[in-house]
Amino acid sequence: MDQFTINLLFVGASFALYIGIAIWARAGSTSEFYAAGRGIHPVTNGMATAADWMSAASFISMAGLIAFTGYDNSTFLMGWTGGYVLLALLLAPYLRKFGKYTVSEFIGDRFYSQTARIVAVICLIVASVTYVIGQMTGVGVAFGRFLEVSNTSGLLIGAGVVFAYAVFGGMKGVTYTQVAQYCVLITAYTIPAIFISLQLTGTPVPALGLFGDTASGEPLLTKLDAIVTELGFNEYTAHHSNTLNMVLFTLSLMIGTAGLPHVIMRFFTVPKVSDARWSAGWALVFIALLYLTAPAVGAMARLNISDMMWPNGGIEGGAVSVEEIDNDPRYDWMATWQKTGLLDWEDKNGDGKIQYYNDKSEAMTAIAEEKGWVGNELTKFNRDILVLANPEIANLPGWVIGLVAAGGLAAALSTAAGLLLAISSAVSHDLVKGAINPQISEKGELLAARIAMAVAIVVATYLGLNPPGFAAQTVALAFGLAAASIFPALMMGIFSTRINNTGAVAGMLAGLTVTLVYIFLHKGWLFIPGTNSFTDADPLLGPIKSTSFGAIGAMINFGVAYVVAGMTKETPQEIKDLVESVRIPRGAGAAQNK
Repeated sequence: MDQFTINLLFVGASFALYIGIAIWARAGSTSEFYAAGRGIHPVTNGMATAADWMSAASFISMAGLIAFTGYDNSTFLMGWTGGYVLLALLLAPYLRKFGKYTVSEFIGDRFYSQTARIVAVICLIVASVTYVIGQMTGVGVAFGRFLEVSNTSGLLIGAGVVFAYAVFGGMKGVTYTQVAQYCVLITAYTIPAIFISLQLTGTPVPALGLFGDTASGEPLLTKLDAIVTELGFNEYTAHHSNTLNMVLFTLSLMIGTAGLPHVIMRFFTVPKVSDARWSAGWALVFIALLYLTAPAVGAMARLNISDMMWPNGGIEGGAVSVEEIDNDPRYDWMATWQKTGLLDWEDKNGDGKIQYYNDKSEAMTAIAEEKGWVGNELTKFNRDILVLANPEIANLPGWVIGLVAAGGLAAALSTAAGLLLAISSAVSHDLVKGAINPQISEKGELLAARIAMAVAIVVATYLGLNPPGFAAQTVALAFGLAAASIFPALMMGIFSTRINNTGAVAGMLAGLTVTLVYIFLHKGWLFIPGTNSFTDADPLLGPIKSTSFGAIGAMINFGVAYVVAGMTKETPQEIKDLVESVRIPRGAGAAQNK
């Protein structure tokens, strides 16, 4: 059986499972569509939350970014896991006690303002759509490779699959689908990692293999450092980036995690306040299984790639020949990925070999001139392909490659569904029912939610064709937007009676606007290529990249909110009493559909 057929079997079986679950658990009421009837067990909810969380950015993209940068990109791990601690301690139980369906509804009621609710909807949609762009980027990469079509065709096929099971199932269907998707994605991520760790270090636990010895007796990280520095790249285990930007980026990811609506919505689905905290705890356990493995996956893949491009013992031994790439079965993966347009190479100097090195390095430039090289000949290696290509690079069995195909798609689709649900809930429940037509029927509200989700899929698919970065980088922008707009409003809404409706609205608008403008200045207006004035290599504000600006935006949000609140009318006493009651994490009101 050829690899394409194996891929189709694994992917087809997993999709049949997801769509079957969505049909079985189809939402029949707004309570089931928005909050799964509030009957989800904390362990089940924790697993669904983990799947919702471990998106294309985590499964497909994160290890690739770590692999090609090293220690400096460990910020993704620190920021995304640290955010769940904040979420469990500072937000989840209090929001569950408040007893509402959506984040925007909480903000509207807490700040006793329809304007605050609408502004929250706008913030939520901007952050969520940016996040979905990253997911659709990952969907395109995965479908493109495993259906052996172009990246664009893969993206369009993936959008159709998301539409099929997300639009009909609502939160109830999405929850149980995400439990299945978690089981698929964590199995698909860890099995190849175990095989590769055994190959390189003889250790079956990848996290331990990362610090183990290779067959030659040399520590894996020491060997990797030696290889990448020989090729002119930065030392893998050392810190090379700006420390201030690194701290701001980590902080932006942390507070962005605690402000993302599609994650917060999961804590509205459990029966009790204590269950919300337990859900966050279980989610951390399930997430840790992947996040402890990702650094090993990145490092081992980088080592394997370097060895494949220099199979004769480094620069002195000589690079891989074009003939080997064309005829040796070990290099078949390169031709397969070349079809997607995400990997390419070129024999620039006509010597019959493909030299892979850092042609931006001054030291390597001198060596290249001496040897007659005219630049890096591995001309394209999209970071998002690394995890999906990893089993092929390591020459693992075909069934492992098929399993990774199913896992990568599960990761991208599960989060895309959760985000689209957050967008549709904001539009139908908070905008249509909350502001435009309060008398709309439950059937009409469900129809509005599904139409909003369909429109969101179309917009995200269009923008996903030309994303502003790799999947994880695009997702980081969404975290920055959530950090600058939603997180401060939630924190002040729970822990400060001083902040009134005017202050909250001013803070959210200030944080969102400043952060969005900073991102557009670096990534292009509305993410249109070529319309940017700066780049993250040369940022507007010293070392602060667009992906790190969310933390600055959050500080602006807090500052503006407190200044404006201090200059305007005091918060009403009944709202102060409401805030005080929410802080006592016992009991939980039933969701109020108003």
